[in-house]
Amino acid sequence: MLNISHNKLNDKVDLSIYKSTKVIFNKAYYKQFNKILIIVAVIGFIVLFLPWTQNISGQGIVTTLKPNQRPQTIQSQIPGRIEEWYVQEGDYVNQGDTILRISEVKSEYFDEKLVERTNQQIQAKSSSVNAYQEKVEALNRQVSAIKSEQNLKLEQAKNKLLQARLKVKSDSIDFEASKTNMRIAETQFNRTQTLQNEGLKATKDVEEKRLKLQETQAKLVSQENKYLASKNELINTQIELSRINAEYADKISKSQSDMFTAQSSQFDTEAQVNKLENDYTNYKMRNSLLYVTAPISGYINKALIGGIGITFKEGQELVGIMPAKYDLAVETYINPIDLPLMHVDEKVRVQFDGWPAIVFSGWPGASYGTFGAKVIAIENFISPNGKYRILLAPDDNDKSWPEGIRVGSGAKTIALLEDVPIWFELWRQINSFPPNYYQPNKNEDSSNKDSKK
Repeated sequence: MLNISHNKLNDKVDLSIYKSTKVIFNKAYYKQFNKILIIVAVIGFIVLFLPWTQNISGQGIVTTLKPNQRPQTIQSQIPGRIEEWYVQEGDYVNQGDTILRISEVKSEYFDEKLVERTNQQIQAKSSSVNAYQEKVEALNRQVSAIKSEQNLKLEQAKNKLLQARLKVKSDSIDFEASKTNMRIAETQFNRTQTLQNEGLKATKDVEEKRLKLQETQAKLVSQENKYLASKNELINTQIELSRINAEYADKISKSQSDMFTAQSSQFDTEAQVNKLENDYTNYKMRNSLLYVTAPISGYINKALIGGIGITFKEGQELVGIMPAKYDLAVETYINPIDLPLMHVDEKVRVQFDGWPAIVFSGWPGASYGTFGAKVIAIENFISPNGKYRILLAPDDNDKSWPEGIRVGSGAKTIALLEDVPIWFELWRQINSFPPNYYQPNKNEDSSNKDSKK
């Protein structure tokens, strides 16, 4: 009752006369209750000074330590149609075992002898390449023969040119000699005619000198004609030399043009052969993809596409597989405010779902059913759930993890930090303060390094 009035009822009324008052006020149980309260208060006060291990709690799942050991799906690299299944869910398969057979759904690959016919095309085109190679070699030999013939013709024409030059030189000398003889004959004739006019020579002598002068003139004209003919022959020889060069240059150019055309056809055919070989390899590889095989040894989890005759696209998931051998790990998530407190090789306690456990988060030594782990990787970028991902591996110095746990099951994690009094932890929790900034002991790190060495 609220003391609203200043008039006290017990001052006006004697409560001891009532039977109920006698029953209640004469009992001594409250004294024992007070003792219990005092004992509890003392114990509670003592407990406030007990050590408490600060920790960071997280929720995660069981996964594998290595990415290649995690559950995966099998896809087909090509679109197809399911024709036959060789396994069922729960079967164990070795790496390379056939899981299902598919067939083509694209019309350009329907031909069952596509690989064989492509190989025949390659052989035909390869024969064509060899023929072009032989044609190029033949044209090379033809060019060499034409060049040899050209050299011989040029040597012959050069010799003829040299002869013509020597003949011109000889005829020019004879022509000069004829002119000299002509001057001598004219001088003798004039002298004889002068002497005849003076009566010192007979007419016969004058006639002989005139005859000799005419003969000399005729020889001069003839020698001049021979000299001009030699010069013309020299010019013709030079023209012939130029004609030979032009003729054989045209023949060589035509042969080289044919050779380059053959080489171009050869290169084009070689390109076609390479393309056909590429297609041949692709077709063979595509045929091998008609049988979907297991990439790893493991257990078939679930057929994501069932039935016969169902078509699918390339890259579509067909069946799930779980590796047979794997190393367990736990991936857990922590709040960003706790990220600076986590370090690689940090000790963590793990409680697995479905495994009996009694957990005192601040007293890991008094807990039961938790297993040791250590941090091996800390994600550097925040996850879509707004937390940072931490990967944990089993602690070799602690007891082994249970064999019954499976990948994908849930797990709770407790990252252990430094020890503080319980009163300090209560004060921190009431004020929503983060745990004390914690760094591993450098001496412990150095000792661990020395032991590893």
